[in-house]
Formats: sequence, C-alpha cells, structure tokens
Amino acid sequence: MIAYPTPVSSTPALTDEDTLNATVDWVSSQIPLETQGVYSPQTFYHVLLWAASRQDTVEHACQVLTDVPSSNDVRYHLNQFEAMAELEAQANEALQGRLPDGIRNHRHRLAIDLHLIPYYGVPNEQEAPYIYRSKAKAGTTTFFAYATVYVIRRHQRVTLALHAIPRGETLVATITILLSRLTVLKVKMKRLYLDRGFFSIPVIRWLQALRIPFLMPAIIRGKTGGTRALCQGRQSYRTPYTLKSSEYGTVECEMAVVCRYHKGRRHRHGIQYLVFVVYRVNGVLSQLPSRYRDRFGIETSYRVKNPCRIRTTTKHPVVRFLYMALAFILVNLWIWLLWTRLSRSRRGGRRVYREHFPLKTMLEFLCHAIERRFPLIQAISLPATG
Repeated sequence: MIAYPTPVSSTPALTDEDTLNATVDWVSSQIPLETQGVYSPQTFYHVLLWAASRQDTVEHACQVLTDVPSSNDVRYHLNQFEAMAELEAQANEALQGRLPDGIRNHRHRLAIDLHLIPYYGVPNEQEAPYIYRSKAKAGTTTFFAYATVYVIRRHQRVTLALHAIPRGETLVATITILLSRLTVLKVKMKRLYLDRGFFSIPVIRWLQALRIPFLMPAIIRGKTGGTRALCQGRQSYRTPYTLKSSEYGTVECEMAVVCRYHKGRRHRHGIQYLVFVVYRVNGVLSQLPSRYRDRFGIETSYRVKNPCRIRTTTKHPVVRFLYMALAFILVNLWIWLLWTRLSRSRRGGRRVYREHFPLKTMLEFLCHAIERRFPLIQAISLPATG
C-alpha cells in the first residue's frame, strides 16, 4: 500500500520567532529585572533562555553570543534578586498565568514532588536557610530542595505551584503552602499522589484530617516486623495498620499490599510486594501500581524540566530558584502553545498535534531565534604580543 504525504496548510501555525516573542514577553513581564547600562531586561532574558534551551551555563552563553552582556554583568543583575518570597510569588503567577483550558475551576488528579539538587561544601550565612537535609544521594546529605504540585491530565501536565523549601520546614507545612496556592485557580482534588519522601505520620494524619483522597507508597522497614511484616502471601489485600513513632505518636491508616511476580524484569524472579498507604481510594488492587505510575510518566514535571534547566555552580539560593522556576515556566509555556496554537477542536476531544512540536523542538526554536538576533561568534582572537 502506497503511503501518501498528508497535505499541510501553507500558513505556519507557529514560528520560532513567535515562540521566542511569546516566551520573552511573558517571562520578562512576570519576573521583572531592573537593569543598568545599555542592555534591556529582554536581552538578559535572551541570554538565560539560550542557556536553558541548550542546558548550558550563563557563562558560556555570554561567551559565544555576540552583542550580549558579559557574564559578570549578568551575575551582577541576577544577584539583585534577594527576596525569595517575592521571587517565589512572581514565579507562581507566571506558572499559573499560562494554563490551557480545562484546568481552572475543575477537579483533577494532582501530584506533589520533591526535587533535590545536591549541595556540596559548607554553607555560608546566605545559603544556610535553604539547605535541606535528606538521606544520602550523589555523595551528600544536603540539598537545595524544591516542591511542586502539578496536574495529571492528558496533554495538560502543567505545574501549578513551585516552592523553595527552607531549612527546618516540615513536610506538612510544605504541602499546605503548595495547596494554598491553588486557591486562586479554584482547583479541587480528585486524588492526590505523593512520593515516598512524604511517607510520615504527620503527613498521613494531616491528609486524613482534611479528608483528601491520596495514594502514597510506604517505605518498607524492618527485618521481620514493621511494614515488612505486611509482605507475605501470594494475594493482594487491604489491611488496617497502625504506624508508630516515638516522636510523632501513632496514626491509624489503611495499607494496600499488591502482590505480583517479577517475571524476569531487571533479572529478578519471584514475588514482588508493593505497599501503599491509601485513603478514600477505591478500585482493583492490581491497578494501584499503574495508577501511581501515571505520576512518573515521561511528561511529569520532574523529568521534563531537566532538558531546559540552566546548569550552574552558583550557591546563591535565590538565583538557583530563578533557574529552576524558569525551567518549569518553559514547560508550562510549551503546553500552553500546544493547546492554543497547535490544536484543533473536534468531536470526541481536542486534537493536539504534539508530535509536530515536542519540547525539544520548542527549545530549538528558542535557540535558533536567539542566535539570529545575537549571532554566535565566528572566530577567536588571541591577545597581541608585545
């Protein structure tokens, strides 16, 4: 059978210049940057967006782009961001201002993630308030920590709120802050998914008090007792369970133990036990792992943000937060462009032409459009010898 090419419209739905203009205009308006000298705030954001689109550093962007500020000039202006609370509020407004239809005033499945960026060294007075301690990872137990809440919905996995976690903040406080920022969107929770980092008595007790349906993997502890004692038998089951802690007391909860076979996956055989804390979540037990995996799909905010996060070694906590926020804003803008410029309404649901505009293409659009305005250097000259 001969495959004929699908005819396309002669008028482009989106160009790289359109993409760059929409991105720069939105980011610069939501996160204003006061500048001194000949360069406009938009020029500084062009540098940041080029570095983000290449997953590169600001220093290298200033080195290879012509007619842009020096890296010292960029750092000087970025260091003007000193108030974390103010920048966080601006970043959340930027995230929530570009959302596709169907997000506001609806009930959704929501997921909350922790993003830990390894920190090495001894924190100074400026860094110390934002150093988060967690279990060892990448050779350290100290991190810059960020929490996000995003929507699990086809073609609309957007981040609704972002929060920089300060030292000493409890997990209950982190969740409370994130969910409070959904009030302006009038978003209600159909179900909340949390990663195992939130598995603790205070979190479970608080979510039950608010009657929020949630699903959370339990950490299997103990050799024969504790939650490991639940891992027995050959059939999945639900059971009431009491979590105990000398520091936080006890909490009654329901555990769902899903029993399945490895079947050679990762060269393993035998029975695999998956234990979840469930509250007001019904359904077939065997479907719980697939439901939970929805939050770890390739479209989740945790994985998608990585290709557009600026690389840096700076330990300035507010600047690092700006780079992290910019990555999430770019992902939201990508989904917003898909929904508003590269989709069509039809019977049975809107047709989104995502295959024509993956995130990688958006980043290439930004890079190419910026390089036309600020061409790459074509030669390198050495200092003249005396």
